[in-house]
Amino acid sequence: MGMKARCQCSKIQFTTSADKPLAIYACHCTECRHQSSSAFGITAVFPYFELPDSVSDLVGSYTRITIKGRHMECLFCKGCGARLLHRFRDYVPSPGEKPDLKATSNVKGGCLEDLDKELMSGIIHIWTKHAIMDIPEGAEQWEEAPGMAPNPLER
Repeated sequence: MGMKARCQCSKIQFTTSADKPLAIYACHCTECRHQSSSAFGITAVFPYFELPDSVSDLVGSYTRITIKGRHMECLFCKGCGARLLHRFRDYVPSPGEKPDLKATSNVKGGCLEDLDKELMSGIIHIWTKHAIMDIPEGAEQWEEAPGMAPNPLER
């Protein structure tokens, strides 16, 4: 179960908490453009999970404040520098505690081994007011943050 993922140097390998993401976003905000060194960042949203304990010494963390004042914890490989995932600190459970249903682990698209055209066909473009490229015609898009659909796990 889950999708296989890894960093660029392959020292960090992990499996996501579900066979496919709840959603995939192409974010055109300036933060994601800087982080990805590209025209946009790709994020696949999964129900919350932790990286394996066996790689904890290889993982670095950078926390930034979002436009809405939330603390976003960004995890990356200390070896190759590849961003692995990000999550919001207010939903990270304490050790031994069960995660809130709203908690997600947001995996960077480039880490996913089986990300393909079929999965990408439903990508949602967000923060398009900052886009430096044309958004494909007919694609779901939001000028800023998306109107978030309820997490299917909360039903």
